[in-house]
Amino acid sequence: MSDHTAVESNRSHWDENASTYNSKFEKTILQIIAEVQARLDWIGVDWIEDSSGNETSESSSKGPTKEVRLLDYACGTGLVSRALAPHVTQCVGIDLSEGMVDEYNKTVENQGIPHSEMFAQVGNLLDESDPSPAALSGPEFYNFDIAVVGLGFHHFDKPSFAAKQLAARLKPGGVLLIIDFLPHGDHKHNHDHPAAHTVTHLGFSEEAVKTMFEEAGVGGRFEYDVVGKGIVFHGVKEEGNTMSRSVFMARGFKL
Repeated sequence: MSDHTAVESNRSHWDENASTYNSKFEKTILQIIAEVQARLDWIGVDWIEDSSGNETSESSSKGPTKEVRLLDYACGTGLVSRALAPHVTQCVGIDLSEGMVDEYNKTVENQGIPHSEMFAQVGNLLDESDPSPAALSGPEFYNFDIAVVGLGFHHFDKPSFAAKQLAARLKPGGVLLIIDFLPHGDHKHNHDHPAAHTVTHLGFSEEAVKTMFEEAGVGGRFEYDVVGKGIVFHGVKEEGNTMSRSVFMARGFKL
């Protein structure tokens, strides 16, 4: 499958499924959010305090004293943004799919969150023929404290290039965090998940991810953490059973 064909296949699938994604996968989304939030210290960003916590009204009214900016790449409907929004000052989502971006922004609007604090933009940083697209060239798309791809790397044709592109959007000392599958068998022919044709990689080993991070200049203090119980994908069948995958989180700091 050519790069262009893979991009269009992904875009078409996620556009078609955007409106039902949250309801279909809500249990899975909540499971992943919990795993991310349990690893805030491990991720290593100097987060802001959670404004929903037990701060005094005086300290809360002053707002955060620093900026902490998140790039949620291949953001979908905003899983990673949901997990980390209480701990950052701004979430910026980017996705190929206009449908997914619409769902992300609709949720933001419904929750009354200002655009300046959270928004998503249609875009593609992974086109080698146009690595710095004009639509993503503004200062709001650079100098992030953390860039995250939540279960998107296995859809990327060239994940090593993706790591380099995301690293370029980080400030020095920023964190790249990848959430994805451990290596597993070819599932394209043994389950009925309609997104199977958009998968280009069947998981990533620790060694492979470490090499990607080092080549991208984000190999500082690299760690690869396996989620112990794995992730259950409710609503997706594999050989007659609900699909479950072993998942890892890998993080490294920009040197």
